[in-house]
Amino acid sequence: MAKNFVSNRPDLIEKLTRGVASLGESKSWEQYLDFQGKFYDYSYKNTLLILAQADHATQVAGFRTWEKLGRSVKKGEKAIWILAPMLYRDKTDSYVENQDKVLRGFKFVPVFDVSQTCGDPLPSICNPLYGDDPHDHFGRLVEVAAAIGFSVQDHDFQGTSNGDCTFELARIRVEISNSPAQRVKTLVHELSHAMLHKDEIARSLAELEAESVAYVVCQVLGIDSSDYTFGYVATWAGGGSGAIESIRSSCHRIQTTASSILEMMGSQGRIGEFSNKAA
Repeated sequence: MAKNFVSNRPDLIEKLTRGVASLGESKSWEQYLDFQGKFYDYSYKNTLLILAQADHATQVAGFRTWEKLGRSVKKGEKAIWILAPMLYRDKTDSYVENQDKVLRGFKFVPVFDVSQTCGDPLPSICNPLYGDDPHDHFGRLVEVAAAIGFSVQDHDFQGTSNGDCTFELARIRVEISNSPAQRVKTLVHELSHAMLHKDEIARSLAELEAESVAYVVCQVLGIDSSDYTFGYVATWAGGGSGAIESIRSSCHRIQTTASSILEMMGSQGRIGEFSNKAA
């Protein structure tokens, strides 16, 4: 059974942890962190404001910040409004040097998501997957989604998102323009959210778990998602020892969910199509 196959393959988790660890030591990771350092760390309230106005948003910044990064906001794009602090120095006390600024309230300021901009390519450590899906793994995964009460829809996200999972609608959407291999990985990722994350947990941990499940399942199916997964997990977990510890702490949840998905796919009588050559 697929369940036994995954439980007897601890090397899949080890391969994932080694890949994330090596990425965290690479030059590309340093360049990525340098790029990310140019973005603000938005507060919880501003994050909610962003999601309420543009639930597809992944990276937001002001007009000038995008210009400094070699990109410009597309004509006609609608701004996302967030709150920025208004800080002032007390000009009545001119004798105090290096005076701290005083908060006097907040004001709304416009920001824009990366999907609303064009220009120079952004540094990325998540490389898209290419390849076909000759055994129709995607179709079988749609059946798995139906078995747990979720529908699967093709969608044109018009941005950087590859998919999403909405519990209120019991719906999973997958980017229609991606390669068949990428769509298989995305659907496993979103299925993992559906199976693991109805009760809210930290976003970073949820993304790490879902992508790790996708990696394990894809390896068993003969799809190597390393080029995408290692960067994705490192991005959400921060790379380094912290990422490795998070993967190992969630190891049981990752393996159990991967096994469940594979077992449900195999219950259709097509388990023999799985590739045992994945390592």
